[in-house]
Amino acid sequence: MDDCSQQTPLFTFGVIADIQYADIDDGYNYSRTRRRYYRSSLQLLRNALESWSESAVKPEFILQLGDIIDGFNKGRDASDRALDTVLREFSSGPVEVHHVWGNHEFYNFSRSALLRSKLNSTLHSDRSLSEARAGKDIYAYHFSPFPGFTFVVLDAYDVSLLGREESSEQYSDAMTLIRQYNSSEDLNCPPMTEGLQKRFTMFNGGFSKDQLNWLDLVLSSADEKRERVTIVSHLPVHPYSTDPICLAWNFDELLAIIRSHSSVVCFMAGHDHDGGYHRDKDSGVHHLTLEGVIETPPDRNAFGTVSVYEDRMVLKGNGRITDRVFLFPGCQSDADHRAV
Repeated sequence: MDDCSQQTPLFTFGVIADIQYADIDDGYNYSRTRRRYYRSSLQLLRNALESWSESAVKPEFILQLGDIIDGFNKGRDASDRALDTVLREFSSGPVEVHHVWGNHEFYNFSRSALLRSKLNSTLHSDRSLSEARAGKDIYAYHFSPFPGFTFVVLDAYDVSLLGREESSEQYSDAMTLIRQYNSSEDLNCPPMTEGLQKRFTMFNGGFSKDQLNWLDLVLSSADEKRERVTIVSHLPVHPYSTDPICLAWNFDELLAIIRSHSSVVCFMAGHDHDGGYHRDKDSGVHHLTLEGVIETPPDRNAFGTVSVYEDRMVLKGNGRITDRVFLFPGCQSDADHRAV
């Protein structure tokens, strides 16, 4: 993969994050500082799907980066209705969707229910995906849309209070971890500190040792094959790509694994509705946090289309999403990295 002059993309894909649809009036975020547009988020999804459908080059797939419906739907019938509404829109689109799980998925459904649902992309796609999974109840898998390129979907709430039975060992372990840093009565309130410890809230989570070991093996294989790997997660893992309050609990462990492998080129996440971007100096990996649909006014958009080349990925943003070029290591110097 050393041709740096190629102009025709090998393939393209769509990205969208934090739709958080609910059939309710507009409201505000947890701290009541940002307006949220619950009903119109569905129209913004339609705008994205229409754009992808009408594109001269259809995307190979769509990455939905989590929080597909809002926690205000909580309650079995309302949750199911809201999810069906959004998935009907996606089914009208041009291609398959790879769904990431965020905190709002777990506000609406148990982990066991999600594993059986249409949000489990390994059940509703190529059969080989189920063979590429991290574990029985860990929603992490990898797929290859084009020779030489691998995408890894991670489960950022594998270690979490969300989606786990309160009687389970996983819940107890997560509670022990969060209580080391957060003594608030309401664990959705961040610790009364500045900096990275703000991430220890109930709406975040982390990656288990089993999942990290699995990722390490996947990346080792990709290194040997000289593949380009893009990792996706609901939670960001680089402290310069997001507000610290949105980071994964053990972001540092995941960053260490990424930095130990040559194959990773990009990490994409949602969760922080303001979005963010940083290129890691140690690895050259691009960390993109996508702006959220839910806090995008009805007269704007928040989705992107990524064209993949031998030497780079090019993000064409719509509305709040900024155009960017993600150069791969080895073809051009870091000084050539730029926004389009």
